[in-house]
This record gives sequence, C-alpha cells and structure tokens, in this order.
Amino acid sequence: MAAHGQAPDDPPTAPDRDDVDAVTRAVLTASRLLVAVSARSLAAVEDRVTLPQFRLLVVLSTHGEAKLVTLAERLGVNPSTAMRMLDRLIAAGLAERQVNPANRRETVLRVTPEGHRLVEEVTAGRRREVASIVERIAPEQRAALIDALRAFTDAGGEAAAPAEGTDAYPLGWAPDLPARA
Repeated sequence: MAAHGQAPDDPPTAPDRDDVDAVTRAVLTASRLLVAVSARSLAAVEDRVTLPQFRLLVVLSTHGEAKLVTLAERLGVNPSTAMRMLDRLIAAGLAERQVNPANRRETVLRVTPEGHRLVEEVTAGRRREVASIVERIAPEQRAALIDALRAFTDAGGEAAAPAEGTDAYPLGWAPDLPARA
C-alpha cells in the first residue's frame, strides 16, 4: 500500500517519524541495547550482589539513610523482602544498620563506603560503555538523539539527569523522586 502522497508503484518509504509503531520498535530495540549494557556493567560485580541487591544499594546511595519501611516503599517491595536483601548486603559489608541518633527506638539503614564504591564502579562502567556507543554516532545525530531522549523521558515522567559539573545521582535519579531501576 502506498504512503500518503506516494504513487502506488513507487517503492515504500521509511516509516513516518510520527508513526507510533515505528517509534515503539526503535525504542524497544534501543532498550535491548541498554539492558545489555546494564547487564555487562553488573556482570563485573555479580559475585558480590544480585540485580535486586544492587538496586537497593543505588536507592540507598541516592536517597541517603532511611528506615526499612521507607526503603521498601522506594523499591516497591514488602519490608520483609527489603530486609532479606539488606541482610545479605550487611553481611557483605556494603550496607549497615545504625540506631537513629534522633530517635533511639528507630534503626536507619545506610550504604557503607564500600557499597558506595560498588555503585560508583558499576555506574562508571555503564557510563563508559554508553559514551563509547554515543561516540560512534555522527555529531549532527547526537543533538537529535538528545532531543528525542529528553522528550521520551519527559513523557514517561523520569527525572532529568543532573547537569554536567554537578553532583550526579547514580543513574540520574533525583533524591526527591522514587527510584526506578
């Protein structure tokens, strides 16, 4: 079938840029690449943490110390699930429990310096690999990609990554928004 304004015997043209199906396919293809990049960055530390445990570390690292219930809410899991993950991270020296100095009846959870190093290591590896891919894109296409990705993340309600030269939150999450990993 010919596209609008195209003769029936003309070869088919590339999908219209506004075609939702074409954009969806392109995003899904790109997401496979990004999932592979993420998986490779985590493979370097898979002997130390699982993906859910890493996600917990990122949330604690991003948001700072928290009570168990707050952490579970941010992760979208039950407190018992968060506690099991946390127990393993504490045993590995990547997180710790401490009595809240403001209320000695409460316990707060935080990432240890070793846990912060692990999050930074994985995030830096991911950033290097993404940068390597972006370097292979023609400069004029990079600007279009920035605009398209900003529109996509805005439409999805994702927080923007901090500006260059500011303290970056791991993976672009802002401390006042729920983390999504």
